Amino acid sequence: MAVFSNVGMKSVAVASGVAGCLAVLGETCTCAFGMLLHPRRFRFGDAALAFQRAAFDGLPISAGIGFLLGVILAFQSAAALKMFGAEVYVSDFLAIALFRELGPLVTAIILAGRSGSAFAAEIGTMKVDEELDALTTMGLPPVRFLVMPRVVAAVLAMPVLTIFAELTGLVGGAAVLSMMDVPPTVFWSHVSGASTPLSISIGIIKGLIFGLLVGLIGCTAGMRTKSTADGVGVAATAAVVGGIVAIAVSDGLMAVLCYIWDL
Repeated sequence: MAVFSNVGMKSVAVASGVAGCLAVLGETCTCAFGMLLHPRRFRFGDAALAFQRAAFDGLPISAGIGFLLGVILAFQSAAALKMFGAEVYVSDFLAIALFRELGPLVTAIILAGRSGSAFAAEIGTMKVDEELDALTTMGLPPVRFLVMPRVVAAVLAMPVLTIFAELTGLVGGAAVLSMMDVPPTVFWSHVSGASTPLSISIGIIKGLIFGLLVGLIGCTAGMRTKSTADGVGVAATAAVVGGIVAIAVSDGLMAVLCYIWDL
């Protein structure tokens, strides 16, 4: 019976978390619509600061991991294609894999680890210090003041980080293939031929969706922080785990849709 009890409690906790995320999403959409009607209500300063922390401060690690990802993919794929004397086609594989799938996916996981946990910790600390209650008492909606700027920053940061990760990944692949006697001009020629506008657009759209999920889940975890000693730590952990799970699930769904729509 204890096993069933634990499963039930975990299921209730997951359902409660999903419901809370949907509630924050609905309130965020309402605030976004209000911002379109009254743009001056949007806190551009807070959004710019959150964007700087999420995008520019995250460029070194995103570029470094993108470079290493390109190096690893080039080495592994070249080892298989070398038997057929087709190492040059590693460039096509890298371009398609990075632009359509791996670039947005790896960058979103990095964003969830860096910014998603930071959003949860910042808002969670405010809740523990009863600052959210103070905002509500003064008639200031916390979603508009705290969630909206961070969600917008996460959405806008993803394309920037994704593009840098993809470019550095291609540079890493070019460095590996240059050691295998593939000239850089041939490499970049194959990359330009394989990089269609559709592939690049799919990657950017995925990045925007991943950024929205990371921002919403991170802020939701912060809003649901418990006023306990480990409340902020639990919220940061929930933001990272929930963000990665949501990224994986949404990426799988988009892969199925791309297959159905023949994209």
